Amino acid sequence: MAVVPDFVLDKAFEAVYVGVQDLIVKNFIFKSLFNDVRSRLDDLAPLIKEMAQYNQKMGRPEKELEALKGVMEKGQELVNKCSTITRWSPFKKYKYARKLLQWQESLKTPLEKLKVQESMQIMKIDGTVDDIHRMMLKQQPAESSSSTRLELPPLPRLIVGLDGPLNDLKKKLLADDGVSRLVLTAPGGCGKTTLATMFCQDEEVKGKVKDNIIFITVSQKGNLELVVKRLCESESSPVPTFQNKVHMLQWMQTFFKGRQNPLLLVLDDIWSGSSESILHSFQFESSNYKILVTSRSEFPDFGSSYPLKLLDDDKAMKLFYHSASLGDKCSPEREELSRKIVKRCNGFPLAITVVGRSLSGQPIEVWRKRVSEWSKDSCILDAETELFLCLQSSLDALDKRLAIVKDCYLDLGSFPEDKEIRVDDLIDMWAELYDIDDDSVIFANVYELANRNLANLVDKRRSDMKMEGDDFYGQRFVTQHDLLRELAIYNAKLDPVEQRKRMNIEIRGKKIPKWWREQECHPIKARLLSITTTTDFDMEWPNLQLPEAEVFVLHFQSPSRYSLPAFVQKMDKLKVLVIDGGRELINFELLGLLPNLKRISLIRLRIGFLTHKPIQLKSLKKISFKSCDAEGIGKGVFRMSDAFRNLEELNYSEEFRNVGYRRHLNSEEFLVECCNLIHLKKISISFGRRVTLLLDFIAGLRDFLPEEIGNLVNLEVLRLRSCIFLSKLPSSISNLKKLNFLDISECVNIELPKNIGELSSLRKVDMRNCYSVKELPPSVSDLHQLEEVICNREDKGSLWEPFLPTLTNLRVVVIPRTQRSLLETFSDGWSS
Repeated sequence: MAVVPDFVLDKAFEAVYVGVQDLIVKNFIFKSLFNDVRSRLDDLAPLIKEMAQYNQKMGRPEKELEALKGVMEKGQELVNKCSTITRWSPFKKYKYARKLLQWQESLKTPLEKLKVQESMQIMKIDGTVDDIHRMMLKQQPAESSSSTRLELPPLPRLIVGLDGPLNDLKKKLLADDGVSRLVLTAPGGCGKTTLATMFCQDEEVKGKVKDNIIFITVSQKGNLELVVKRLCESESSPVPTFQNKVHMLQWMQTFFKGRQNPLLLVLDDIWSGSSESILHSFQFESSNYKILVTSRSEFPDFGSSYPLKLLDDDKAMKLFYHSASLGDKCSPEREELSRKIVKRCNGFPLAITVVGRSLSGQPIEVWRKRVSEWSKDSCILDAETELFLCLQSSLDALDKRLAIVKDCYLDLGSFPEDKEIRVDDLIDMWAELYDIDDDSVIFANVYELANRNLANLVDKRRSDMKMEGDDFYGQRFVTQHDLLRELAIYNAKLDPVEQRKRMNIEIRGKKIPKWWREQECHPIKARLLSITTTTDFDMEWPNLQLPEAEVFVLHFQSPSRYSLPAFVQKMDKLKVLVIDGGRELINFELLGLLPNLKRISLIRLRIGFLTHKPIQLKSLKKISFKSCDAEGIGKGVFRMSDAFRNLEELNYSEEFRNVGYRRHLNSEEFLVECCNLIHLKKISISFGRRVTLLLDFIAGLRDFLPEEIGNLVNLEVLRLRSCIFLSKLPSSISNLKKLNFLDISECVNIELPKNIGELSSLRKVDMRNCYSVKELPPSVSDLHQLEEVICNREDKGSLWEPFLPTLTNLRVVVIPRTQRSLLETFSDGWSS
């Protein structure tokens, strides 16, 4: 420090310098970072000396250095605060990361005024603060929730660098003398899940284990109960009730040891210290099953480890060229910049993909700027730290024109880790949060996020059911990589608790965030509230004041009876409520106090409670039931028509295997209740292709819509998609004089009513894969408003062409019929 002259700036600079040295010695979290900070300050010291000499020569008063002195004193304060931060203080890391960024900006103004080696000083100071920011990001822990499923995750369009590892996995796991348990390990974003998915889809693997493959995404807070549940679902068997963990372990041994055919079990995303205990349950020996585990950690006590390596330069360049849409050739300068960018990404596939997509289609000046912004002497030492920086730069690329898209991305952090977020739930949220009344505009935002690799759009519709412009968004989901979700959560936490726009809360057992305990009496301005409970949640809801909240997303992780938090009755501005999980709610009537509640989405609940206690939601316009059990809905003391007297849209969808759902959904009480909602304008009932109904079909059972559907005189849209049990529409459908769209696609057993011609407002009919429709009723000729019919190619000639001379406005859109027998149509259900 001898090079620093004796003037007012000296002491402030020295205090920052000494504080950094102290952190290097005492605080291991900042040790490597502040070694670099110290060298930067060493570089800054002679510049300060030059400034002082310049001022003395020019006769400038030293008071102009007071501004820089104040900035340095602020830096000293921040350094002192950093010394108190530990790895267990995630909120403080978020808080001081934001303050350090603001300090960076405050350094620029006084340096510009001094005009002494201005550009060099700002560059060095910016680099210093950026490095501090990196370390703050590096230390943040993952905050996420668990989700398990049996379906394989989607594969990216281009996969590079995994053919060799795939062959290695097959040699290790498939060989007669191979291992029975293998841990695929690597840092986040390296492709572990992708490789595990490829392994499950490999023909050699399937030839060895047939279709006996179970893929379970465990995540950080997964537990053995959830694994057992998914194992039972794989066999379409009920989940047993266990008295204790010993009985559960005995059941698991019987499940695996009693199998005659070989089995492959994939446990994806096991976390050290949290979900690691699941592995202890698989210590029994059996020669007839293999377990593949993916994790960021090694578990030598469980099985052999296979470390997944990063991409080499050639493969990394191939992936970057694909992500950046460069094709086979590009200019020499762009190629050189590409190599610098790929080198910065250090072989991490996710980082390469995200950066490439953010630069795709951008002019060369943007590429130059991106490379120059990165510090020349920094390198990627920790995968997740640098991935955060890359992802943040992609998020920052969303300019004012895409401000809503950026908000939509940040909203995705309100859903649990590995969650398949339903697009129709996002539509409900974003329609109210951002005042968008066109679903297609909202869906365009989803596409924008997917195109920028900030989210993944998963379309589970069968290929022949996909059609451009289809406004049915069921069976379409959004997923996020863990790091992308953590980036959204990080941005949400930059503001003080009371000022946040999004409040994401996770409750573990009886533990709530510290700020909640300390600030429960202070109002919070968040417009979006998300609460996720873990499976061991067991507590009374603490108080919260959220007077501005418009959307409340509530995730229960175990199938128990829950109560809504009491504070919900004071959320007067609440417009959208999404409840996922649990068994039933015991105080749903609290919602009757909310004057602005418009949309409710209930997922995986027993909804009989809706009629157990009187309630009136006069403002409610839309309610959605997804994979819900409707048994008992008509046995209560209250009618749905009284509770939702102004309801305009009702949706029911079944997305998972559920052998028993048929009798619940199609109970006479439930359907009659729906038909008494006389203000309904839209009804959508749809089922996923994996629903098990084959046994009912073979038994010759037939189901009908009740005659009461004729009461819905205001109905404009009737969607009965994939209702393969439905054999006819009631004659009372002729009362629906306002009906303009009828969707009976995939209703393979349906016949059209003779009086369909009385639907005088009908403009569109979707009847793809309606195998049982052999002829059209003559009254079809009276559908003079009919403009579009979607059908199979074979049906155009045999069914509709005779009516074309009469229906002059009609356009027939044809798609190929799925070439398979009726029995094969139900093959998914039969296999389950």
